[in-house]
Amino acid sequence: MLLSLFMYGLSSAQEFDRTASVGFFNGVINYQGDLNPNSFTLKHSNFATGIFARKPMNRWLTLRAGITIGKIEASDSWNRDYLKSRNLSFTTSVKEAYAGFELTILDMSAKRFTPYFYGGIAVFHFNPWTYDNTGMKTFLKPLSTEGQGLAEYPEQKPYNLTQFALPFGIGARFAVTDDINIGIEFNQRKSFTDYIDDVSTHYVDRDVLLQAKGTKAVELAYRGGQSPLGQPQYPQHGEQRGTPSEMDWYYFLGLTMEFKLNAFSSLFGGVINKKGIASQRCPRNITY
Repeated sequence: MLLSLFMYGLSSAQEFDRTASVGFFNGVINYQGDLNPNSFTLKHSNFATGIFARKPMNRWLTLRAGITIGKIEASDSWNRDYLKSRNLSFTTSVKEAYAGFELTILDMSAKRFTPYFYGGIAVFHFNPWTYDNTGMKTFLKPLSTEGQGLAEYPEQKPYNLTQFALPFGIGARFAVTDDINIGIEFNQRKSFTDYIDDVSTHYVDRDVLLQAKGTKAVELAYRGGQSPLGQPQYPQHGEQRGTPSEMDWYYFLGLTMEFKLNAFSSLFGGVINKKGIASQRCPRNITY
């Protein structure tokens, strides 16, 4: 929907007219949260890909919108010793749509290169899961591992799997030709949830969780008994499980390739008229 609205905007006349473009992103995604307290690292990153569209509004400011998908994962077994004893893990796909503005530093028509900054707003979907003791893939939200939605803990609200985030980042763009750009980009998303990894607050009473959600919930809420560094007994109600004061983040690093729309028009023998619609012109009469 965002891309449709964006492409519709191409029909608007601009006081400072420049050609709109579409581009592709390929790179890696990582996350920071209760199961990975470090900021972005290439270690344990996964492939991410996306598509975006850009429309310069003036010399400095460009409207941008896109869709990006990737997979994030983390495990306490990769962490420092004091987290290994908890022995939790998760995986989730991240599917996001975003829109925002880029601030261009240099004039590419003169320099053929520019660094840039961008920021905006994003909506993303996630659904954390892990493998249980039998190796079966199990989604974590329905298990209420921290008592979310249970009558005994009214303060523990269920989390939504679709959330907002604030995207911002930096990049550099190079003009290969007048119609093709390549670039490199690093950006990050500050989310408004602490449950991308299904870990946020504290443990709840084992017996209450067992009665409400069954043995699977108890098994995956605390897995320290399966680790040499962990304690076999289930933690007491109220013991710290996560850090609710810190929201989760996710990061992208990758390369971009961008094509101006008139490049596609030339490729297929058409032109982009003032309404942004590809059309074919009849050849002119040639006089010999």
